[in-house]
Amino acid sequence: MRDFFIQSLEKLISVIIVLLLLVVLIAGIGTMFSAGGGFLRGLAVLIGGGLYVVLMGGMLYLFLGIYHNTKRTAELLAGGARQP
Repeated sequence: MRDFFIQSLEKLISVIIVLLLLVVLIAGIGTMFSAGGGFLRGLAVLIGGGLYVVLMGGMLYLFLGIYHNTKRTAELLAGGARQP
């Protein structure tokens, strides 16, 4: 059951990253063509939003990687303790 939730979280994170990228793209283009915006402000939204998505996605995948590494280490230590 726990593996189901972890795998579901991995898929959910992938979907969230794609949705965030779409939102940043739409917001950047919308800012570029709005009356109060401008090309440079839209470009700033794209760059800032892109950095945000990369940092947040990287941290989320880092946390999942830590979980998987801890799980493998525990399995290796448990297997090594059984063998004389």
